[in-house]
Parts: sequence; C-alpha cells; structure tokens
Amino acid sequence: MTLDPAIAGSVPAGSSLDCDAAEAIFAESTDLTVGMEEEFALLSPDTLDLVPRFEPLVAAAETEDPALRAQITGELICSELEIISGRGDDLAHAIELQGAHRARLVAHVERHGTKLASIGTHPWADYREQVNIDTVHYRRVVDGLGYVARRNNTFSLHVHVGVKGADRAVAVCDRLRPVLPLLLALSTSSPMLEGHDTNLHSARTLTFTRTFPRCGVPDAFGDWATYRDYLQTLQRLGSIVEATQVWWSIRPHLKNGTVEVRICDAQPDAARGDALAAMIVACVAQAAADHDEGRPSTDHAPRMIEENLWRAIRHGLEGEMIDLDRLETYPSAAIEERLLDWTAPARKAHGLVVPELGQSSSQRQKQLLGTGLPARELYAQVVDETMRTYGGR
Repeated sequence: MTLDPAIAGSVPAGSSLDCDAAEAIFAESTDLTVGMEEEFALLSPDTLDLVPRFEPLVAAAETEDPALRAQITGELICSELEIISGRGDDLAHAIELQGAHRARLVAHVERHGTKLASIGTHPWADYREQVNIDTVHYRRVVDGLGYVARRNNTFSLHVHVGVKGADRAVAVCDRLRPVLPLLLALSTSSPMLEGHDTNLHSARTLTFTRTFPRCGVPDAFGDWATYRDYLQTLQRLGSIVEATQVWWSIRPHLKNGTVEVRICDAQPDAARGDALAAMIVACVAQAAADHDEGRPSTDHAPRMIEENLWRAIRHGLEGEMIDLDRLETYPSAAIEERLLDWTAPARKAHGLVVPELGQSSSQRQKQLLGTGLPARELYAQVVDETMRTYGGR
C-alpha cells in the first residue's frame, strides 16, 4: 500500500490524535453551548475580485485591534478569512459575541481598503489564480489533496453545539444524518461559479463536499468506540494526521466537546445566518432529547440520504425532498415547517426561538439573474448586503 506522501512517515510531534483527552473533554462538556464560524471572501472594493489580503489584515489587527485578531482564523486561500464567536453559554450569547466580532471585522477591512462577501462561492474567480495560505495544516491539505484542495474556493457557516458525553455526541451525529440535506436546502447561496449560472443552488457543496475525501454525510457510527477506532485506523494507515482532516458535514469536534454542523452555505444576511444557527441548535437539542428518551432512530440507507443531498444541491427550496420514512416526496418549501414541528419539544424545553427563514439567498439570486441582471451587478448587491448587515447597520 502506498501512503499519502504528505502524511506517511511525517506525523509532527503533538499532532497525533488524543482520543482519551477528547473523551474527557466530552465528559466535561455542557449541553447547548454554542459557537459560530463564518467564512468571508476578501475583495477588491473596485473590481470585487478576490484579493490575497489575509496576512496584511491579520498583521494590522494584531496592533490595531488585538481582540478582533483573537477571533480571526485563516482558511485554505489567502483571499478568505474566518471569524469565530468563541464559546457562547447559549445561542443568544454566541450571537451576541459574533455580532460584536462581525462589526469590528467590517470596520477593520474598510479601514484597509477591502470588502467582504458572504455567499458560498465567488461568481467568477479562477481558482488557479488563488494563493494558498502558508500554514502547516493547509500545506498538508494542499500537498495531500492536490487539485481537489486547489479547486476548493468556497465559503460556509459552521455551528458548534455542546453535547455532554462522547457516546451522546456520536448518537446525535447519527440521528442528524438525514437532516443535513434539509439544512443545506435552507441555506443555499451559491448558484454561480467561474462566470456561469450553474443551474445549481449550492455550487459550493458540489465543489467541496462532493470532492474532498471523508466529506459529506457520514456513516452512522453507533457509539464513540466505533468512531474512535475509525479515526485511529485512518491515522495508523496514513490517511490522516489530525481529526480535522475528517471533513464530514457533521462531526464530533474532539477539542471543543461539540457536535459541529458544517453543511451550510455562507449567508449574505447576518440575521439569516443567526436564524440558521438557531435552527441547527434546535435540531441538535431535539436529536439529543430523542436519544435520551429512547425514541427509535432509523438508520436510513446512505443512498437515500444522498438522493436528498443532491436534490438540495440542485434545487434548494424549489424542488421536492423525499420523506425517508414514508418514501414519498414533499415540497422543499415545507422543510422549515417540518423541522419546526419536529423540534417543537426541544425548543419549548430550552426556550429556543428560531426566526423565520423564508426564501433562500440562491432563490433571490436566481430571480434577479432571471431578470437579466448581470452577475457582477448581482454580486455587488451581495457585497453591499454583507457589509451592511454584518457591520450592524
């Protein structure tokens, strides 16, 4: 067997999986703490092209706004920036924290001649022109995955939800597998890619989730021991060095003691991003309650979950989804109502409020494209919406 040359024989000190520590972290975790991660494109204010300004923006923040710098992380390309909320005691606290970080970020990039956009893809950027960030982790990703990594210029929303107990975290992930395509359909924001209207609602998912290894909807693992064995086996065989090289659309996060939901496109409207985070927290809370109360959970065939994932990628909220229990279709426009019905007990128990989501960004973009609005003018509207709503204006 040939090992990945970026991994085999080169496991750095301190980077090996520490599953014992992860199990202890989950044992001490608190249910329904919340963290948010939001990825933004860095743009020239004149052309709205992607620009590699991550390093200068970070360097400036170190002296001008150290508190903001602490919340900034890098992603695969130098024309992308992520802000993290940090751990919120609950959903409202996480949104409060992230709201402050967003406003500071918008002010910071404006001072340095940069704009932000928050949808799943850049409409016309050429991935071959993008510079990859120079960190150990991302050098490993690019060297190990080659074209697959270079091709991935995408932007997403991730939500972490605290779950106490490693077995419970795995059980929640298992129960949410069929829910992932529904959350994607609610979040789609990326119909354009490389100068084309792709006829998709989430080109981001096709670019990232469908091409990266260990990505998309995972298997049902059943318990922590099985998931732990999976990670340790991949490490022993040279497939991974660290747990974050498992890019599933939902995963137990070993260092945070959370369930991390990673399926959603980035949102141009900050309030809609908050509403999606609220829906995700409600789904995690309900899945945990269902597990705790011993409600039966169907291990749906992966091929049927994948069918719904494709329907979400292709049609977003405008098509039909499959009810996997009844094997009947229903309008995708009913996803929001169906999720609210399912999560009603958990929302009531925890005082969770999920604001109305309504129409997706991809639906609005497609409507405007249908009127003949050029893609560059449409993207200018997206940028304005991002700067305005994330700037708290």
